[in-house]
This record gives sequence, structure tokens and C-alpha cells, in this order.
Amino acid sequence: MSSNVLSTSAAIGFGGVVQEYLWNFENQQLRVVYETLGKGSPLLLLPSFSSVSTRLEVGELAKLLAPNFQVVALDWPGFGESSRPSLNYRPEIYQQFLEDFVKAFFNTSVTVVAAGHAATYVLQLAVKQAAFSRIVLLAPTWRGPLPTMGASQQIAGVVRGLVRSPILGQALYKLNTTQSFLSFMYRRHVFTDAAKITPSFIEKKWHTTQQPGARFASTAFVTGNLDAVREQSDFLELVQSLIVPLMVVIGESSPPKSREEMNALVALPGVRSVVILGSLGLHEEYPAVVLEAIQDFLLSPEN
Repeated sequence: MSSNVLSTSAAIGFGGVVQEYLWNFENQQLRVVYETLGKGSPLLLLPSFSSVSTRLEVGELAKLLAPNFQVVALDWPGFGESSRPSLNYRPEIYQQFLEDFVKAFFNTSVTVVAAGHAATYVLQLAVKQAAFSRIVLLAPTWRGPLPTMGASQQIAGVVRGLVRSPILGQALYKLNTTQSFLSFMYRRHVFTDAAKITPSFIEKKWHTTQQPGARFASTAFVTGNLDAVREQSDFLELVQSLIVPLMVVIGESSPPKSREEMNALVALPGVRSVVILGSLGLHEEYPAVVLEAIQDFLLSPEN
């Protein structure tokens, strides 16, 4: 699959070298923005999927990792500063993208640190091929918000179709990405320290949601169309099939259903785990705490 790497100066990053990867999928070219910081062995740092997903959510963690690693963080297709065409966003897109990106940029197995919903994609690629040397999952999830709330695939599909529609869809999306709603969601299950959810912080998040085409991938995530597995047993089976070291970081204030899923994961033999401050956004809210929790695992010659 053909690709090019181009420098770009217009992007807003966390202090690294910002570039773009031109990726072709089904005869359509997508511009994927990524950022590289630090020197040393390579480390792929993947943000979570969400309505406000960007590589900036892992930016502070990237800066903390940079003294020991060459960190590569990206904006997933459909999110952040990457292209946001009106595709039918589904697991196949992200499975193929991650495989192609890793193949294009790393000539050996690479350490990967992945947040939230990126977990399943990392595990699937790790089981498929020797892409990763060790894996850290930060507050991992495998099921989108609507399915987690109990919505059936049929209901989720109806919602997805409505939000994708030209006029009504834009209105519905805007209602669910107001600054007040984003603030509510952050307070409910993303951050634990309300003092960090400042008006300027929320305004930046809101700005991300208002970019052209932002609703398509976001709605796919919310309605479960980016769930690469449908059952907990399938997610756990991926972990059981791993042959590389795995560490899981859990926020002590994670929502109950998400915490149950994480507990089932870390109960498996061979999975290292730690519980720290935070909730689903622990990697953004407490990057220094995350680093302290994972650095021995990342730097040790053997696990």
C-alpha cells in the first residue's frame, strides 16, 4: 500500500516533529498526522477513541517518555488533525491502518502504549504478527458507550444513521458536543479532579469536535461501530493468545462496568497490572503517575 511522509508546519502539537502519513484505503487517500519526540528505542503511543480524541491527550506522557524513547504519537484516521472523510468507519479500517503504519515506520518489534479503545486493535495485531515487543494498556475498553449503556446493535445503528444524515445529523451532533455536555462527561467518567476541567480546557476539546467531518468517526465510536470484538470472551481470548509481555493500568475511579471488564482482564495469568489515580482519562490527567507506574516495565530488559 503506497504512502508518503511529508512535513507539515500548520499542525499544533506537543513539541515534537509533526509530520503526515498519506495512507490509501479502498482507493481513497487519507492524511494521518503523527508526531515524533525523543531519542532511543521506538515507542508507539496511541490515544483512545472518543469524540475528543487527539494525540494531544497523550502529549504530556510523550514528553515524559521522550528521555528514554523515540515516541511516535498519532491522530487516528477520522480524529484529531487527520483526515475526516464521511467513511463508514468500522474496525477493518483501523485494523488495516495500524498494521500498515507499524510496517511503514518500524523495522523491528516496537513497544506500544495504548489508551482506551485502542486496546483491541493493538491486541489483534499482536496476535496476528510480531509487531510489538511489549504492550501497555491504559484504562483499556473494548465496547463503545451506547452498547455499554445497554443499547442493542439495532438501536445503535439507527442513532448512527441519524447522526450521519446531512442536516438532522449535524444538529444532533452539535447538541451532544456542546461545551456544557463535554464538561459533564469529563466530570462523570473521564477526569477525577474537577479543578482540571477548566473553561479553556473544555473549549479546546470542543474545538476538536467542531472540525469538518468530525461527527462521522466520533459517532461510529459512540455507537459501537468501532468495537473490534463483540463479546468479553473474545477480548479475553486475545490476551490469552499473546506471547509478549502485557501490563494494564487501571484508574481507581473507573466507571463500574468498565472496571468490571478491566478486572476480568487483569485476572488472567501473566498479566501485570497496577491501579492508580484517575478514571478513563488517567493518561491525560495523571501522566506523571502513569509514567511512574509503567517505567520499570518499559525499561527492564526482561519481563
